[in-house]
Amino acid sequence: MLRLPPTVRVYFCVEPTDMRKSFDGLSGMVTGVIRQNPLSGHLFVFRNRRGNSVKLLYWDSDGYAIWYKRLEKGTFPIPNIAADGRVDRRDLSMMLEGFDLAKVRRRKRYQTSRDYS
Repeated sequence: MLRLPPTVRVYFCVEPTDMRKSFDGLSGMVTGVIRQNPLSGHLFVFRNRRGNSVKLLYWDSDGYAIWYKRLEKGTFPIPNIAADGRVDRRDLSMMLEGFDLAKVRRRKRYQTSRDYS
């Protein structure tokens, strides 16, 4: 399970990414495609065209770090992406763990004031 501080946002690159890209190539995609600052400390997710590989790029206070995962079988699903490119951190964790995000049902965990009548 991926644990992230609450201040870290997760952004997903919707364009298929060449997994041969490294730090400079991925940070260029953050600037050009995702339209964010790669030095912000947020997490940026890249997926290849076949969907069997994912790279995560983040700035770790004194340098870039990359996390890479390639599946031997199956693909990573594309999570729900907000208009600004953000992804819910729970969706990212489930995606990396192999859950089918289309079949995940979220339960309501609170009640609004209108529910009390």
